[in-house]
Amino acid sequence: MVLALITGFTGQVGSQMADFLLENTDYNVIGMMRWQEPMDNVYHLSNRINKKDRISVFYADLTDYSSIYKLFETKRPDVIFHLAAQSFPKTSFDIPIETLHTNIIGTANILENIRLLKQKDGYDPVVHICSSSEVYGRAKVGVKLNEDTPFHGASPYSISKIGTDYLGRFYGEAYGIKTYVTRMGTHSGPRRSDVFFESTVAKQIALIEAGLQEPIIKVGNLSSVRTFQDCRDAIRAYYLLSVESQKGNVPCGEAFNIAGEEAFKLPEVIEILLGFSTRNDIKVQEDSERLRPIDADYQMFDNTKIRSFIDWKPEIPARIMFKDLLNHWRDEIKRGRIPLNR
Repeated sequence: MVLALITGFTGQVGSQMADFLLENTDYNVIGMMRWQEPMDNVYHLSNRINKKDRISVFYADLTDYSSIYKLFETKRPDVIFHLAAQSFPKTSFDIPIETLHTNIIGTANILENIRLLKQKDGYDPVVHICSSSEVYGRAKVGVKLNEDTPFHGASPYSISKIGTDYLGRFYGEAYGIKTYVTRMGTHSGPRRSDVFFESTVAKQIALIEAGLQEPIIKVGNLSSVRTFQDCRDAIRAYYLLSVESQKGNVPCGEAFNIAGEEAFKLPEVIEILLGFSTRNDIKVQEDSERLRPIDADYQMFDNTKIRSFIDWKPEIPARIMFKDLLNHWRDEIKRGRIPLNR
């Protein structure tokens, strides 16, 4: 029986990764989390966790080497989906050191523990290193980004993910650890954190519909053009790559873009979400506090490489993804979970 570890278990991607594995495989799952993390995204799994029904929780912190050592020494997962990170680019301008420490040192703690255990007794798991499309940063307009496109960090977050990306490749090439690196483009859907653009727009619409906010959506820079994909499609790609890696079909340290194939200007995203609203009086207003010092304004991707390794393509239309996201926030508010207006 395959044992899978998910770091970042309580986040959007981590929680949906757990859902996918429990629903579509016979894997047992360990969700790694810090003891004080919010459980909002995984309450639906609490009963299964309590009963130890194919899923359990292990408390650890990426930046605490000893807790990571204890995890690997005692549990020995066969597949590791390393999804934990400080993942919000704008926040990284306010907490650059924490972002760098969590994302780079945290990843190094995982890989170094595996290296030492492999050297000690042959422990040899598959390790998925989650990088980000933000590593490409300020790409040239009109250029489709592939895996050989040079990196150009445009935030402390993107720089931290460049470090994470290189660590995944280095430990694969230097020590033969079965790593693969993914650079996921903009992704969304239910459970998307409200600090991200399309989610904060959907959240504000839901708040306005509930009479909890004036009919004004506050936004940052709207000049960006990017692809969007449903997180659930990306998770399927993560899993399929892990299967091929277990078979030895993915070279150690190989990197893959995973991106949607529908592109939107950000004002178009607002228009789509407003089209789902019960209100027709909502205005849009720029908020200077939501602007980044530098933005990754243009992100269009080439999925050719990943589609040569696995039978995969995005299947959930972006409009359904946006509607599901808005309904997620409506449901949260109906349940009395009133989000902060940020």
